[in-house]
Amino acid sequence: MAKSSDDRSLSELVSGLVSDISGLFRKEITLAKTEASEKMAHALTGIETFAAGLVLAICAVGVLLAALVNGLTAFLVAQGMRETNADALSSVVVGVVVALIAWGLIMRGLGALRGNNLKFDRTSASLQQDAKIIKDRT
Repeated sequence: MAKSSDDRSLSELVSGLVSDISGLFRKEITLAKTEASEKMAHALTGIETFAAGLVLAICAVGVLLAALVNGLTAFLVAQGMRETNADALSSVVVGVVVALIAWGLIMRGLGALRGNNLKFDRTSASLQQDAKIIKDRT
């Protein structure tokens, strides 16, 4: 395209426009792929955090909960509470604390997966700009 625009024929102009548009779309597809890769990495981090929260909740229920309930029950019995009441109160206290920790981790993981974090902002802006340029050229 070294010729000036006045010397080129209509077919050369159309062919140049088609070539420019196809190159532009190839670049847009490359940008979209790159941005999708970045967004997936961000989403995977959120999924990992979410999974860590779930694993913590399961481990706490399976192992630590029983030990904490027994320890708190022993403490309450030593303070003069009846064993059945101490066991019930211990179960409730420990269960609520572990549930709050698990809830916090799960909400943090879900927050990373919200829709705003997965939008293709740069690609969208670039496509809008390209559409405007093509509209102005034609």
